[in-house]
Amino acid sequence: MLTETKQTTPHRWAALGVLCASLLMVGMDLTVLHVAVPTISRELLPSGSELLWIVDSYALTVAAGLITCGTLGDRFGRKRMLLAGFVVFGLASAGAALSVAPGQLIAARAALGVGGAMIMASTPAIIRAVFPDDRERSVAIGLWTAANSVGVSIGPLLGGLLIEHFWWGSVFLVNVPIVVLAVVGGALLVPESRDTRPHRWDAVSAGMSAVGLGTVVYAFQQLGEHDGAHPVVWATALLGVVLLVGFVVRQRRIRHPLLDVTQFADRRFSLSALCILGCYGAYTALLFLLTQRFQLLEGYSPLGAGLALVPLALANAGGAALAPRFAVWWGPRGVLSGGLLLGALALAAFTLFGATGNYAALVAAGLGSGTVMTLGSDAIMGAAKPERAGEAGAVQETSFSLGAGLGIALLGTVLSLVYRSDFAPVPGASAQQWDIARSSLGAATEVAARTGGRVGDALQSAAEHAFDAGFAVATGSAATVLALLGVLAWRGLRESGRRRHD
Repeated sequence: MLTETKQTTPHRWAALGVLCASLLMVGMDLTVLHVAVPTISRELLPSGSELLWIVDSYALTVAAGLITCGTLGDRFGRKRMLLAGFVVFGLASAGAALSVAPGQLIAARAALGVGGAMIMASTPAIIRAVFPDDRERSVAIGLWTAANSVGVSIGPLLGGLLIEHFWWGSVFLVNVPIVVLAVVGGALLVPESRDTRPHRWDAVSAGMSAVGLGTVVYAFQQLGEHDGAHPVVWATALLGVVLLVGFVVRQRRIRHPLLDVTQFADRRFSLSALCILGCYGAYTALLFLLTQRFQLLEGYSPLGAGLALVPLALANAGGAALAPRFAVWWGPRGVLSGGLLLGALALAAFTLFGATGNYAALVAAGLGSGTVMTLGSDAIMGAAKPERAGEAGAVQETSFSLGAGLGIALLGTVLSLVYRSDFAPVPGASAQQWDIARSSLGAATEVAARTGGRVGDALQSAAEHAFDAGFAVATGSAATVLALLGVLAWRGLRESGRRRHD
């Protein structure tokens, strides 16, 4: 075995606690801004494009940096990468909290993404080294995935609670004490591990993967904002695709690749990554859509919107933690495909019956996504070679981050297109009022409040009807994707499932 652990791990479960705390923090920062956007808009007065970057630069930077951080961790030490990531994350959190201009906040969010990539790329490889036993590792990954999922789920709740009592910067400043504890705990409890025979680091490949992933995610996000009407956006997407294709070709040709793309020939590895990407994309997009719906359509406060998502968060954590036990009873293949199909049914229920009071669908969506994320992560790490654990962790976390970015961008685009096309003309409203109201539900709510009277009520009613239509189409589209992935997982993982039971 080429992977070396410098010390034994008698406190491996305590070390896992440090890793779980770090992933809880990283997950929270993915969604904590969802309820803070209106407040930040009033305080910093960003333009539309600046606001987009404030929200998305974090996930974009995480996705772009994961493969590079994973391979650097294999080379220089995963514990070093983890602790350095904590420091970067803490400093960037303080910078974000103290920002006084949109540009400063965007830069701080990007730095947060760098720290997040360092943390997220290191933790799966450390778990692989600390828990060599398959059963223990499966439980550890379940708890670790639950921590990340809970962080994503409680982000809106924590953000709403802090904004109602403090200023908007508190949603970032809360990270600092967590970072301090994580640095101390990581230094004392987490063992060092690395590839003992590392190859020369390929900076060209690192640049191609980072820029390629970054431009593709950015282009999708911009397509959701501009309906794909700008040639520059399409050119950016094409550039990203060309770089990623070139990256794959280069990895197949050079002697010591940055990423061993032959791992994707393993059906268990590639299908698990695809399932994580699709499921996590649907999950994070659902969080975003529900948060906006609760606040702008149903009049919830930021805290109220976060509280309404608690059943989803608890079910997600429960599904992630119980997935290994479910897998013992029904087999990993059955539980993975079943989790995808359960998520599809939940999203279909939102499509047919709406979100108000639909707690059964919230619980089902959380339970299904939690099981898929745990078993998909375990399958990826279990299929990887021990000496390439950092790479496998990077692929796994890239699936999460790309899923988050692409899920919001794609389903947001679907909702936006349906919203604008379904927004009926309002008698008595000027062309300018109607055009502004059609741009987004938030804009419609503001225009309706300023206009008042029957015209204002009619604008608000038209906006609510159009948003409902867009929400139904978006959730229906996500349900279709998850159902297809469930069937694909059931059929595609049949061989590996048989081998495991033989």
